[in-house]
Amino acid sequence: MSTREKILDDVARIAGEAAGFVSDAGRQARESLRTRVDDLATRMDLVPREDFERLEALLIKAREVQDALEKRVSALEKQAEGSAKKKKV
Repeated sequence: MSTREKILDDVARIAGEAAGFVSDAGRQARESLRTRVDDLATRMDLVPREDFERLEALLIKAREVQDALEKRVSALEKQAEGSAKKKKV
C-alpha cells in the first residue's frame, strides 16, 4: 500500500468518524430539546393534544345532548300549557 493510499484511507476513516460524531451530536441535541420542551410543558401545566381532543369531543357531545334536552323540555312545557288551557275551559 502506498503512502498516498494510506493517507486517503486515514482521511476516509476520519471523515466517517466525524460523520458519526455529528450524527450523535444531532441526536443528543434533539433529545435534549425534547426533554426541555417536555419539562416546560409540565411546568406550564399543559395537557397532551390527545387529551385535549378527547375532552373537546366529550364537550361537543354533552352540548348536543343538552340542546336536545332543552328542545324536549320546551316541547313538554308547551304540551303542558295546552293541557292546562283545555282543563280551564
